[in-house]
Amino acid sequence: MPEKAKKIVIIGGVAAGATAAARLRRLDESAEIILLERGPYVSFANCGLPYHIGGTIEKRSKLLLQTPEGFFSRYRVQVMLNTEAVEIDRQKKTVTVRNNKSPDPNQALSTIEYDGLILAQGGTPVIPPLPGVDQTHVFKLWTIPDMDAINKYIKEHNPKHVIVVGGGFIGLETAEAFVERGLLVTIVELTDHLMPPMDAVYGKRIQERFEAAGALVLVQKGVQSIQKDSVTLNDGSTIPADMVLLSVGVRPNTELAKKAGLEIGATGALVVDEYLRTQDPFIWAAGDMIEVVSRVSGAKVRIPLAGPANRQGRIAATNLLAALAEQRREAGPAPLKYRGAIGTSVVKIFDETAASTGFSLAAARRAGLDARETTILKAHHATYYPGDQDLLLTLVYEAKTGKLLGAQAYGKEGVEKRIDAAAVAIYAGLTVENLTEIDFAYAPPYSSANDPLNMAAFTAVNTMTGYSPQISADELPLDGSVQILDVRTYGEYAHGHLAAAIHIPLDELRDRLDELSKDKPVRIISKGGFEGHLANRVLKQLGYQDVAYISGGWATLRLRKGLNIEA
Repeated sequence: MPEKAKKIVIIGGVAAGATAAARLRRLDESAEIILLERGPYVSFANCGLPYHIGGTIEKRSKLLLQTPEGFFSRYRVQVMLNTEAVEIDRQKKTVTVRNNKSPDPNQALSTIEYDGLILAQGGTPVIPPLPGVDQTHVFKLWTIPDMDAINKYIKEHNPKHVIVVGGGFIGLETAEAFVERGLLVTIVELTDHLMPPMDAVYGKRIQERFEAAGALVLVQKGVQSIQKDSVTLNDGSTIPADMVLLSVGVRPNTELAKKAGLEIGATGALVVDEYLRTQDPFIWAAGDMIEVVSRVSGAKVRIPLAGPANRQGRIAATNLLAALAEQRREAGPAPLKYRGAIGTSVVKIFDETAASTGFSLAAARRAGLDARETTILKAHHATYYPGDQDLLLTLVYEAKTGKLLGAQAYGKEGVEKRIDAAAVAIYAGLTVENLTEIDFAYAPPYSSANDPLNMAAFTAVNTMTGYSPQISADELPLDGSVQILDVRTYGEYAHGHLAAAIHIPLDELRDRLDELSKDKPVRIISKGGFEGHLANRVLKQLGYQDVAYISGGWATLRLRKGLNIEA
């Protein structure tokens, strides 16, 4: 007699879980697939929630990617909404579930058997234990009901001042939505810059854009308590707030896994092997609840992003079927390895874009890597073609080998294109020298003959070889021990400069060398780095021994704290 159909249970019905369910059906038409989701919606576009609040996505229905009926019609997957898994019996291979809509608690519990189980429970927003956090004007944004509650509150109460606590992805996207709704927005961030995963220069550029849109940004501040119409900060100050959004982080949903005795890693997330299998041979896991390998450092990390979660769901489903087929001694799919994630992300900041991949310089150094950075400010396409926009681009690389560790970019056009290319380079283990040789697509409307990635790589190689040394903005001494040479034009200089700088425009440098001493180090400020490189080469060839220009030029230096800037 043939064996009965495989029975597979998936706990969690959004990114990883929904992807796993669809993959299972594509691989096995006969399997019984049950998808459990504790919320009222399955496979919804949680990344789109802020854009509906802001009005960019007008129709709420656009966020509902699938329904239980649609899932069954297309994939013959049984979706059970409002159904929470409360216990896993690994010996009996059963899941006890509770129907959250059942009026009778005694009838709410039931048990489902499984041959294979996939955990895809994602994460949950961290709600700090602050006085007043449970009031009706305090919100989080993670699910469709969260979004609905925010929209309902704005419509019914017409708030004027909203405080967004946390300057990460969700906080910034929702803060922008509130600005677009006409609210007076204050962003409160505990670290010293917005978007903490990126380096400070980029966080400060993001802050400037929010301030230009009318928002107030407070960094290195925390919330101490929430009142009915105000928020008290940890410095004792009070700011008005008739609505508060908490967005201070996400924790992995591992309570069920812990209760089942599955191993939790040092990151606080669920431990899986390279096949996304837990220590239990019949349980796999995917998405924000698991820890993965960083493809940059090799360390175990958490990377709670939608792209990796979807790919993990696909791989976990494949490997579950492969294992069950092997157990039954029947043909099955070839198992797939999950080789880790880089951590590539992008965020819209009004009419500008911030994006990153791999490690920031700060993250690389925290990981114990001997890392350097190079930053350029360059037009995103040929300057003679109309519409060119400044692109700020940073490459983070290993100091000795030049291996690419990360990249960050900010601007109005061409940002994500360069970051995606850098992500591929990191995946392939390329060096900055390799990047100098890559032929990127070129036509005047799209790039320059040497793409900004090529140019940034050139500057990194020039530094590594000593041909044209550079330092970061934070490495510029301000104690008078160096000569600070500003080679920008008179117009650029007039808009802001260091009080201690010697101003000699690049085109006058050779004629005014008597204003510089060869006996004292020279550090060069230019607009975005390139003219600093040219001045560097002039001075080095004329006998100046200790010369370096500032990576990113004035575009990065002006954002450094503690400068005496004149205009």
